[in-house]
Amino acid sequence: MNVRRLIPGTAVATTAATLVALTALTGCGDAGASGDGGKLDVMASFYPLGYLVDEIGGDHVRLTTLTEPGQEPHDLEVSARQRAAMEESDLIVYLKGLQPAVDEAVGQSEARTKVDATTLTSLEKTGAARSEEPADEHPEHTDHPEHGEPGHEHQDGDETHADETHADEGAGEDAHADDHGHDHSHDGPDPHIWLDPVRYSEVAEGVGKALEKADPDHAADYRNRTDALVKRLDALHSRFRSGLKDTRSEVFITTHSAFGYLADRYGLIEESISGLNPESEPSGARIKELQKVAKADDVNTVFYETLVSDRTAKSLAADTGMRTDVLDPIEGITEKSRGDDYFQVMEANLTALRTALGAK
Repeated sequence: MNVRRLIPGTAVATTAATLVALTALTGCGDAGASGDGGKLDVMASFYPLGYLVDEIGGDHVRLTTLTEPGQEPHDLEVSARQRAAMEESDLIVYLKGLQPAVDEAVGQSEARTKVDATTLTSLEKTGAARSEEPADEHPEHTDHPEHGEPGHEHQDGDETHADETHADEGAGEDAHADDHGHDHSHDGPDPHIWLDPVRYSEVAEGVGKALEKADPDHAADYRNRTDALVKRLDALHSRFRSGLKDTRSEVFITTHSAFGYLADRYGLIEESISGLNPESEPSGARIKELQKVAKADDVNTVFYETLVSDRTAKSLAADTGMRTDVLDPIEGITEKSRGDDYFQVMEANLTALRTALGAK
């Protein structure tokens, strides 16, 4: 991955393997839609997954999203009421490794079907926190495959997930918890898969298959809506690829490591002030390192995001004569977002990157 000091990881799952895993789900094939009006009750952990469910499910699903708009998803605490709602859900879609409280609640839930989005595409593992590692030279960029290598999945009750030799490898065992007891490991796989349109498309296909299995009466509708969404994501990928093909600089600075997959996909390098935890404070050594990076790589912009304080980004920018701008990780849509949905905000991100990198 073209985030500096990231260690290339192994693919933990693929869309092809997902088809086998979803077929193995017990009980979901004949469950049918439940709830008021025969709709399927679906719970999503946060906005990017809820967006997929809403776009693919349409009028056939009743969606509940655990993370409220404007709430930082990494710090979500699952309430007793939300835990009770999980038990009534026909399908839970979540992303293991992003929200520790959700992982715990889903693990304890007896909901009929649980789908971990990390098993629907490929993930890569990060190295140590940026602030705790020495600087490396620019790594040679290696093109990332359009789809991950085949993995192995197995059934565990009604939940499917990747073979444990990959999914659990180095993920959290040696991690330290923050003051709230949350595991913000820098050694596990990067969970920000939705910021890569190709990976997000693979997740969309997996979510569509899960909805088909949970509600076979409307399978054709889910399939058609999935196909339409995948085509839109393919077009978005093409716009990013062409829009970032020829730039003055390949390096961009962000507040935290959310854009590693996007950087890797389009031949860029992300330098982050913090690691995967957006709330962590950078060391003085890391700030000095970024000042050198900005000068060496002709970086003129420090990107911050809408759900986290911009204080550190503005401080770094002031010290180096750079400007600040928003690069949105799209963890939620608020009135501060530069768009009303995933696609609009991704287009705004593309515009911001093209400006900062001097795209021709």
